[in-house]
Amino acid sequence: MSLVELDGAGGCTIATVFLVDDEKFIVDLYRDILEANGHTVIGVASDGEEAVKKYKEMKEKPVVIIMDQRMPVKDGVSATQEILELDPKATIFFGSADLHIEKEALAAGAKGFLLKPFRIEELLAAIMEAEKEEK
Repeated sequence: MSLVELDGAGGCTIATVFLVDDEKFIVDLYRDILEANGHTVIGVASDGEEAVKKYKEMKEKPVVIIMDQRMPVKDGVSATQEILELDPKATIFFGSADLHIEKEALAAGAKGFLLKPFRIEELLAAIMEAEKEEK
C-alpha cells in the first residue's frame, strides 16, 4: 500500500484511492475532490465484479477503496467480502444512499459508511483515518 509523505514532520500525506461506483458523474466528482486535496485515484471500477478483478491485478494496492452498494453484476457488499478475502488489510469505506445496508457493509468488513449525499469533509476525514492506520 502506498502513502507518500510530503513533509518531514509527517503531517501531510497523499493517499492512493480506488473508486468503485457505477455512476460516472459520482466517480468524476470524487476524483476532482480527491485530487484537489492531494490524493491520487489509482483505479476505477463500475461494478463489484470489475472491482475484484482490478484489485487482484493491482501491483500497488490503494490506501483506501471507496465502494458503492447498488451496482450491476455484483453489489458492493459482495465485492467487499471478496476483496477482503484476497487482502484482509484492505481498507474499504462505503458511500451509499441506502442506509439499510450500513450494518451489512460493516459486518462484511467495511471500515466505515458514508450516507450519500455526504459532505466533502466526511470523505476527506475517512481517507485521513485510513492514512493514520496505514502508518
